[in-house]
Amino acid sequence: KGGVAFLAAAVDNYLRAYDLTTVRQLWQARLPAGGQATPMTYALDNGRQMVVIVAGGHGSIGTKAGDYVIAYALP
Repeated sequence: KGGVAFLAAAVDNYLRAYDLTTVRQLWQARLPAGGQATPMTYALDNGRQMVVIVAGGHGSIGTKAGDYVIAYALP
């Protein structure tokens, strides 16, 4: 609905946001371990939107293993 897609399935430790119209990268954050997972967004009771990602790594592609669940507040 907002025209932004989040991607963390690359073979590095970053979560990225892309504009779906222009395909331009809008934002990125380095994760403490591989983010080979599907990000999810949700809204808090106060209307603030969040994006959450599990950074667990992936042994077969060589990213660092971890056991993190990280949430970012969207502006």
